[in-house]
Amino acid sequence: MKGTVGELGEFGLIRELTSRLTSTPAVRLGPGDDAAVVAAPDRRVVASTDVLLEGRHFRRDWSTAYDVGRKAAAQNLADIAAMGAVPTALLLGLVVPAELPAAWPVELMDGLRDECQVAGAAVVGGDVVRGDTITIAITALGDMRGHEPVTRAGAQPGDVVAVTGWLGWSAAGYAVLSRGFRSPRAFVEAHRRPEPPYHAGPAAAGLGATAMTDVSDGLIADLGHIAEASKVRIDVRSGALDIPSQMNDIGKAVGVDPLQWVLSGGEDHAIVATFPPDVKLPARWKVIGEVLHPSAMPQVTVDGAPWTSTGGWDHFGDIEGGR
Repeated sequence: MKGTVGELGEFGLIRELTSRLTSTPAVRLGPGDDAAVVAAPDRRVVASTDVLLEGRHFRRDWSTAYDVGRKAAAQNLADIAAMGAVPTALLLGLVVPAELPAAWPVELMDGLRDECQVAGAAVVGGDVVRGDTITIAITALGDMRGHEPVTRAGAQPGDVVAVTGWLGWSAAGYAVLSRGFRSPRAFVEAHRRPEPPYHAGPAAAGLGATAMTDVSDGLIADLGHIAEASKVRIDVRSGALDIPSQMNDIGKAVGVDPLQWVLSGGEDHAIVATFPPDVKLPARWKVIGEVLHPSAMPQVTVDGAPWTSTGGWDHFGDIEGGR
């Protein structure tokens, strides 16, 4: 597509974006009216929202618009899955400069659409406005399908801690990109387009998960949210964590212990949950620790000791600024 957003105009841009969308049976009324209508058979709607700001959450010299769309959708749909719900719909709020090439938001929408299809959801509407900095606001919706929501507050002493999905890959990819490289490609792509295990969330609810969250801020930080809400201590076994040989190689090249990425990296959107010890977990889940009674120790420990390294994502801190 040639030209700029300004040349296309608001309504022309909306027509281009909505013409690329697909639907699902849950969408009773899609884009084009004052609001969308999405079926909620469970009569409870799970909702989550996120904002991505250019230069803070993504860089156009690192990621294509399609990459950004996939990532923006993934991080919101993962929140829905981490409640034990099935993603159904996504809404987009988009702020773009008038001089932005019109192809950029169109490719962004393609990424949003395709990631929604992976999760079984659909883009059902949104809004576009003019502004100085590209800003993407996403709201994701989901349906509980008869399950109770799995919150952060249900972990019990004696439960096991298990994870499914990648850990540390996005942070390793960020380290590669920040040093001007583009390989190993698998880790760079993990940073550009995370792959949350969407179906594992509702499946975990069916298995009896007592607490659950997606790993967006880093494993230690996100387990800390569970420990605080559940008033327990969680101990992680470092030997149970997978560190691929290529991640070790990247760590040696940049002078970072890859365990730092696995424990503190974030943005992989793996799902971590606690389960009663007698639950037989499918092979996709890996037990990495246990839930203990609260003590004077920090709420999350590694191999029984405090984890003293910094890490984890903080929007108002300096950690990994610009990611």
